[in-house]
Amino acid sequence: MKQIILGTAGHIDHGKTSLIKAVTGTNTDRLKEEQARGITIELGFASMDLPGGWHLGIVDVPGHEKFVKNMVAGATGIDMVAMVIAADEGVMPQTREHMEICTLLGIQHGLIALTKTDLVDEEWMELVIEDIRDFSRGTFLEDCSIIPVSSATGEGMPAFIEALDELSGAVPERPVTNLFRLPVDRVFTMKGFGTVITGSLVSGKVKVGDTIAIYPSLITSTVRGIQVQNESVDAAGPALRTAMNFEVLEKASVTRGEVLS
Repeated sequence: MKQIILGTAGHIDHGKTSLIKAVTGTNTDRLKEEQARGITIELGFASMDLPGGWHLGIVDVPGHEKFVKNMVAGATGIDMVAMVIAADEGVMPQTREHMEICTLLGIQHGLIALTKTDLVDEEWMELVIEDIRDFSRGTFLEDCSIIPVSSATGEGMPAFIEALDELSGAVPERPVTNLFRLPVDRVFTMKGFGTVITGSLVSGKVKVGDTIAIYPSLITSTVRGIQVQNESVDAAGPALRTAMNFEVLEKASVTRGEVLS
């Protein structure tokens, strides 16, 4: 099965998390503070299988300007992006900032989800779509699909999934390489497992028992366990959301933004 990593992008409160929940059933806002405040602070993760046989690992990013570092960590390693723009507000500051980040990261595939369409009339939506086309002109999303959706009513969700499926078929598979690389986007401790590191595996393979190095610190450790899609596996390959724990590794010795290899 072809593995693809999809990332969200867009301004705060434009409905990124609600959209992912609507198509996967997973609420990626797992922290109590996120649920209490109604905003995404940390990276969230979900997955889904598409009709064409592709498997999507999904990274949901925060849209608030104060959490842009978290967004960058999540966007590193994605294959395609769903740029989320709310119909009642249109293009906003973090819409532009996230577009710039995706461009700098070399992302070349994506679509635009026009959310909250239940809050506007047809005339207003046409104006917003025209504004979005102006905004995306000259970018990698210039000729992409714009899919009107409503997470509240479910309108447009089949079309959104169909667009994801079509786009996934156009995303080239990652080239085969022996160089294992995983940019770190989360580090935490779990009872019985020790330090756990997660990220999007961008190239190569890793298996239980491998010795890895953390760059740039050059600290080394041995892989004790690997999980993909919440299941323990002996090895993992490119374009998979991967979690690993290690024989002896202190949480304080690894930080978001470093790379395992």
